[in-house]
Amino acid sequence: MKILLVDDDLELLGLVSFALRQTGYVVIEAPDGPAALKAFEREGPDLIILDYNLPAMSGLEVLKSVRAGGSRVPVMMLTVRASEEDQVRALDLGADDYLTKPFSPRTLLARVRALLRRSGVEKPATISAGDFLLDPEGQAVCVLGSVPIRLTRLEFRLLQLLLANEGHALPVERLTGHVWGYRGLGDRQLLKQLVHRLRQKIERDPAEPEYLVTVPGIGYRLRARAGRAEE
Repeated sequence: MKILLVDDDLELLGLVSFALRQTGYVVIEAPDGPAALKAFEREGPDLIILDYNLPAMSGLEVLKSVRAGGSRVPVMMLTVRASEEDQVRALDLGADDYLTKPFSPRTLLARVRALLRRSGVEKPATISAGDFLLDPEGQAVCVLGSVPIRLTRLEFRLLQLLLANEGHALPVERLTGHVWGYRGLGDRQLLKQLVHRLRQKIERDPAEPEYLVTVPGIGYRLRARAGRAEE
């Protein structure tokens, strides 16, 4: 289940992303309006959490663009703007909820769950693809019906994103952004070490990986079934 989180406050972006990922959601981060719209088109999220005040393009402009395209994806505005006028304007333009800063992570998560329930989407569930069965609650994975293999928090985040985009090559920047947030962007060595550790757990022969393969010049791709030929 994917949540698009849009905020130009990178510290807050990291904190909210952490809370959502700990609960089992796949989080796509965007620091401004144009990046948010690109991520929306690319990812097709189940929910958008959107800051009101954004550089280059306001949150309301992002909201208008999303609704103009016919999307009914739930949108929660997250903002310091607490006036009734601002709230009414956002709700009239198609926002589904409005949460003012500061807020507690528990309140945010409760609002997220409520929005997803109203839209007919359940809480993060077991992800099944090919040879993999990923359990968000147990933070574990079964490969080819094996006993559950416990994953670290970072290993789980990496495998979660790869499974959600099974068969597609994901660039290093996107992977590090999902695993560590914006402060982890560009750290290729940390990602390489994490990929190595994950391969030790899911591959029959980590030296000759069949699932988690390197895509030269781009990043990594997950094959859901072992031995599947390259496209």
